[in-house]
Amino acid sequence: MVKALKRYLNTFLLYELVKGLMVTGRHLFARKITIQYPEERTPMSPRFRGLHALRRYPNGEERCIACKLCEAVCPAGAITIESAQRADGTRRTTRYDIDLFKCIYCGFCEESCPVDSIVETRIFEFHFENRGEHIITKEQLLAVGDKYEKQLAADRAADAKYR
Repeated sequence: MVKALKRYLNTFLLYELVKGLMVTGRHLFARKITIQYPEERTPMSPRFRGLHALRRYPNGEERCIACKLCEAVCPAGAITIESAQRADGTRRTTRYDIDLFKCIYCGFCEESCPVDSIVETRIFEFHFENRGEHIITKEQLLAVGDKYEKQLAADRAADAKYR
């Protein structure tokens, strides 16, 4: 009898509604944590994995030796590499494509590279407007690496401290 009376009063007085409004009221006047995105930025970890880049040695030669470890270790099969032998006997890539629609940004390619050639940058603001732009070519990867080499080297040095 008491339970039925309590349930009737809770229903009549809209107890659940008042309880929900109390939660809303408690958060209504709390300090907001909204970030005004383009003007304000949140801190980003040096280990963030974004857009890929190919690095060069200080003398300007590309680092990639076409060992194809990154292609083999990629769980999504997003990397395509073709290589050729140069006149001096070394092997270099003729084609290095990454399909960013397939890529899951796991960082395995970066971890497997013996010469620290392929890296993932902190760039997360990229988009595609036309069909086929999601496949990043070797030239585009080298251009990203050249543009952000200073930041990439600093991130590699910071990451080495954690290993």
